[in-house]
Amino acid sequence: MPIYNKLVRDRIPEIITKQGLTLTTRILETDEYLTELRTKLQEETSEFLAAESSSEAIEELADMLEVIHALADAHGASVQELERIRAEKADKRGGFKDGIYLIEVEDA
Repeated sequence: MPIYNKLVRDRIPEIITKQGLTLTTRILETDEYLTELRTKLQEETSEFLAAESSSEAIEELADMLEVIHALADAHGASVQELERIRAEKADKRGGFKDGIYLIEVEDA
């Protein structure tokens, strides 16, 4: 019997049960939930970094985004609030679309 001990998507227990398998789950306390969301983000980031094709990368980015949405909610922000903050920062400091790589800045 495999032991996972990890945060899973909300419908995973239903999917496993429909396969005729028995499982054990529990609902995490708030502090555990935040810790496991961070762990899940690291897991999804590692999978993104290991992706060997654009389609795999997009799948992993979608997983990362799902975890980021859950983290925002857990920290009391909506996805809309998160997007507003992202847009404000992009307006003030720019995004990353131009591929600018800063090498050095001379001291005054």
